[in-house]
Amino acid sequence: MALPDHQLRQILEAALLAVDEPMSVDRLGQLFLEHERPAPKRLKQALAEIDDSCQGRGFQLLETASGWRFVTAESAAPWVARLWQEPPRKYSRALVETLALIAYRQPVTRGDIESIRGVSVSSGIMRTLEERSWVRVVGHKEVPGRPALYATTKQFLDHFGLKSLDQLPPINAIEDGLADLLSATESNEGTNS
Repeated sequence: MALPDHQLRQILEAALLAVDEPMSVDRLGQLFLEHERPAPKRLKQALAEIDDSCQGRGFQLLETASGWRFVTAESAAPWVARLWQEPPRKYSRALVETLALIAYRQPVTRGDIESIRGVSVSSGIMRTLEERSWVRVVGHKEVPGRPALYATTKQFLDHFGLKSLDQLPPINAIEDGLADLLSATESNEGTNS
């Protein structure tokens, strides 16, 4: 027996609110007993209806690489951010540049990154990116020394609210945004000294 549409939406909303990670359509389907499990197409339709109902609200339904999750609407984000007493992490220019190079040129070696940036990449930067699960080694380049090839992960996409790498902004927008980010970070660092 099929669940009524309103009840299906309620169940999906409740599940998405209860977890702190994106949920795939398959995982959402596992909430139901086999005899009541909606088809993936019906689940996707219910998610689209939930998304539509979030328009103009303080939260939205976002599809990322790993699945669906509720997030704060951009229009409300500055106020919601004040709930956390710990300031957001600030990343160095070198880390942001390294992450951008990996995201846009993957798979890429550390030597490739150093060649483009013109400076060496510290082990600390690579360790931070790997610890945050934003990048991982996906293979080794077939050259002497067999250097590791780095690429971004699903966690990178999830963290930045992306469904796929195709959603990355054009590189020139990144360069402009990076300049803005860095000037804001540098001015914040000056006030924290």
